[in-house]
Amino acid sequence: MSLRVYSGPRTDRRRHQGGTVRRFVPWFLALLAIALQIAFPLTHGTHRRDVVVAGVVVFFLASVCHALVWRGFWFTTGFIIVTVGGGLLVEAVGVRSGTPFGDYTYSRALGRTIASVPWVIPLAWSMFAYPCLVAARRLSRSPLVTPFVGAIALASWDLFLDPMMTGEDYWHFLNPGRTLPHVAGVPAVDYLGWFLTALIMMILLDRLPRRAAPDAQPATLFLWVYVSSIVANAFFLHRPWVAFYGGVAMGVVAIPYAWVLWSARD
Repeated sequence: MSLRVYSGPRTDRRRHQGGTVRRFVPWFLALLAIALQIAFPLTHGTHRRDVVVAGVVVFFLASVCHALVWRGFWFTTGFIIVTVGGGLLVEAVGVRSGTPFGDYTYSRALGRTIASVPWVIPLAWSMFAYPCLVAARRLSRSPLVTPFVGAIALASWDLFLDPMMTGEDYWHFLNPGRTLPHVAGVPAVDYLGWFLTALIMMILLDRLPRRAAPDAQPATLFLWVYVSSIVANAFFLHRPWVAFYGGVAMGVVAIPYAWVLWSARD
């Protein structure tokens, strides 16, 4: 004789509702992150600083929640170790030695620090690394090409980011030296440092298991960052050359990615 426990339709309904909630949370956080980024060029002073910090935290949570829901605990743990831990490590080395980004220092505007690095900075590395990894894996399955594509996507973001953040005096470079034409204050070596760091991160991240998942949320975040960064710099922050450089560099990944997503929409 065997005993079977009938859980009934209520248990099935609760499971379905729980799964729906878990799937809703990453989208809610993504939309909130987008709203905060929209607010950035519309605010000033300490309000803008608060929007920046809140936007990074929410974007980070959106990426982590999506990874956790769709790629599991171990993927997410490895991802956080590589991106948050790696971001903190490279920034701590960079602040002390000037390698690999050039000589720079953080102001006190971003709050408390860990190893002389504002606590929010490693979260910024992590928040966008996830959409970049998802995009790179969608465009290539090659273990050689995927990290390279992901590194271009992540490093090209810095073409937007550093001019914007140095303009807000969240950090500044001590001796910029050679810079991109019409973009003062950020040394060219900084962009190279970003690419090398991003490449190492992506090589490590691409060792994490691949799992098919509905990736509309990270795709939306990636393409939003691309388009909004161009628009913000070109029309609100009055940095047309930043919009041009970042638009061209990130477009190397964003435009093919958008085409692939559009082609597969049916």
